[in-house]
Amino acid sequence: MERPHKYGADDRMSDLICTDYPLLMVMSRFGLSLGFGDKTVREACQAQGVDYRTFLAVANFIAEDQYTYSEDDTDFSLPALMDYLKRAHTYFLDFNLPAIRRKLIEALDYAGEADLSYLIMRFYDEYAKEVRRHMEYENEAVFTYVEGLMQGRLDEHYDIATFASKHNQIDAKLKELKNIIIKYYPAGQCNNLLNAVLFDIFNCEQDLASHCQVEDYLFVPAVAAVERRLRNGQ
Repeated sequence: MERPHKYGADDRMSDLICTDYPLLMVMSRFGLSLGFGDKTVREACQAQGVDYRTFLAVANFIAEDQYTYSEDDTDFSLPALMDYLKRAHTYFLDFNLPAIRRKLIEALDYAGEADLSYLIMRFYDEYAKEVRRHMEYENEAVFTYVEGLMQGRLDEHYDIATFASKHNQIDAKLKELKNIIIKYYPAGQCNNLLNAVLFDIFNCEQDLASHCQVEDYLFVPAVAAVERRLRNGQ
């Protein structure tokens, strides 16, 4: 019988990471530490207090480009998924975006293109502020709303469809920044540094896009299902 998804609870966690190394980020955002030996996904998650069904839902979603949601065959914990999204926000805001900024400063300083360097850094800083506004709104407004739902409280003035209708993709400006550097920044002594930071920008762009897809295709439909159950008195 064909497996419904790429990865299952009885697969070894180490095999998942070695097969799809981007799942390292998923593992990290669930708070899972390395050093799980030959434990299965279920065993590794349970040993560290993580809901393995939610981990698998996200891991399979990302590994399979599975942009669908069904209440019948998707079994995961909404609180666990929300915790994953919060950790992802912390990663982007407190680690990844500042790290790229430091590398960008180092690469641009070596080139000696002061005017263009200044414009690139200003563009990047404006972008980082936009990401922070986006994620802090989700942390403070959306997740607070969902926590209320999970306690049985509906809000007459807000629902998850309102959020979804305004949920913009936050990776678009990174595409612009990447194109500015590729097309207009002159080659110089810092080629290796600039190429390295460009590589990080490509990875960040893909990571942010994947993050938004998890929100759009897993989180939003799951919250909508809770809203329906509450409205129907279930």
